[in-house]
Amino acid sequence: MTKQTLIAATFCFVLTGCQSLTSEQDQAATQATNEQNSATSNLDADMIDANLTNEAEDSLVYPLDTRDVALSPAVIDDIPLPEEVAEIDTNKAEAPIKPVVEDVAPEPLPPIDLWQRMQAGFALDLELNKPRISSQLKWFVSHPSYLDRVSRRGSRYLHYIVEELEKANLPLEIALLPIVESGFDPFGYSHGRASGPWQFIPSTGRMYGLDQDWWYDGRRDIVGSTRAAIAYLTRLNKMFDGDWLHALAAYNSGEGRVARAIKRNKNAGKPTDFWSLKLPKETRAYVPKLLALGKLFKNPEKYNYTLREMPNEPYFEIVNIGGQIDLAQAAEMAGISIDEVYLLNPGFNQWATSPTGPHRLLIPVDKAKTFRSRLVSIPADERVTWVRYTVDSGDNLALIAKQHNTTVNVLQDVNKMSSTLIRVGQQLMIPVAGSKIESYTLSSHQRLLAKQNRSPSQNRVKINYTVKSGDSFWKISQKYKTTSKQLARWNNMGIKDPLFAGQKLVVWLKSEKRINNTSRSVTKKIIYTIRSGDSLAKVAGKFRVKLADIKKWNPKVTSQKYVQPGDRLTLLINVVAG
Repeated sequence: MTKQTLIAATFCFVLTGCQSLTSEQDQAATQATNEQNSATSNLDADMIDANLTNEAEDSLVYPLDTRDVALSPAVIDDIPLPEEVAEIDTNKAEAPIKPVVEDVAPEPLPPIDLWQRMQAGFALDLELNKPRISSQLKWFVSHPSYLDRVSRRGSRYLHYIVEELEKANLPLEIALLPIVESGFDPFGYSHGRASGPWQFIPSTGRMYGLDQDWWYDGRRDIVGSTRAAIAYLTRLNKMFDGDWLHALAAYNSGEGRVARAIKRNKNAGKPTDFWSLKLPKETRAYVPKLLALGKLFKNPEKYNYTLREMPNEPYFEIVNIGGQIDLAQAAEMAGISIDEVYLLNPGFNQWATSPTGPHRLLIPVDKAKTFRSRLVSIPADERVTWVRYTVDSGDNLALIAKQHNTTVNVLQDVNKMSSTLIRVGQQLMIPVAGSKIESYTLSSHQRLLAKQNRSPSQNRVKINYTVKSGDSFWKISQKYKTTSKQLARWNNMGIKDPLFAGQKLVVWLKSEKRINNTSRSVTKKIIYTIRSGDSLAKVAGKFRVKLADIKKWNPKVTSQKYVQPGDRLTLLINVVAG
């Protein structure tokens, strides 16, 4: 039998899985089997070994009874086809060849809990044992209610922060940094003028694109400030050659200060690791705080702490609003409270988003679809309430702005005015809140009022002070025997914040000290008329007197079961200068 007949028989078995040939080909195959040793010697030994390495895999490709004569595709391509093969009916259906199935391990499911996701991304050295870390860890472990509180505050923002850190390939312990910085308070404001969850000072904020004006403070914007913090930390880490402890210290006290401390130690032949550097007291505690939190949140069971449940899913969606919108209207459209709008969008200072942007709102995931559909149906010019004001004799822009809870700059921008000059009869368009201004409870103005009205302790008397030209925190604090830091805190300000003439400040004095230091009478008799909604307790709180004293001063009125609108109370009030 010829060699061509042998090849034709082999080719048929390999490509078509034929089980029979012509009688002549059968005889050729039989003869080929008898001559197997000599034929096999002409094949590449390595190729044969390769065909036999995986019997299970081969059985899916080749018929079992053709294994000994199966040729590789490369060998088949080199063999000229005989006439017999060329005449095979190609329209005849071939037996299907089963694909090779490889065992592939299924991808692991993402963690259900966000804490687990964070723990998997922790990358700092949490095995460090330093006294400063132990001290901070002891404090956190002994204050579980504080950890619960900051976790609850952070639950709105944490998933977004984790995702942004993962995109930037940063250690996920940094997601805990807002606890150290602000306790996850988006409205947090420090005596050093740092603001927001990541506590940017004004200059650094502007350096990283966080605008700050009457309408908007990007340092409190969750999206903007998180991206800025990541950019800043990435740059610091690169500046300090990948040393995260140096980078974190620089984030707190400034890169220049840390760089000088490193240089000083180098020149003195001392170690330059974070623990050996001479840094401010706050910074020396700052880095250990984050490491202590990392230790605790990585292994809470070890410290007998139960993490607050935190689903591994987004809390909010970022919705493009395309322009300015009243925040009370946005809350109504989304079906959420006005407080929730402010907590998700704390960058907006006033009753509406900024007319110059950013034109986005963070809306809870389950409310975003409803909000988008309603937003589309409202024309842009109906998303903010406007009033038309006619300038009267004696008006000026500052007075008009104050009457409408806005600023001179806003009036100039809206009305395309290049100066503050106005004329009688001129008409101005003024954006105004669509709801009562008091309902925007977390606007900048309402937060300030709440802070100023909150007594820091008992036995304090509040006085109002109007800033005069030439005043400073130090000058005012000296007048009232307090400190600049305390005065600034009472007014939700930093000690470096500028003061301007006419600004209203509050001073909380210790009542007994003020009474002892004055020679004139401090008691004044006033008559108060009960209004709708009043109660004796409410009146007592309003005038800071004891409920028992009110009853003693007004036996006839207080003998009734309830006070009624129109009832008149006699009150003896301590009067303090100012």
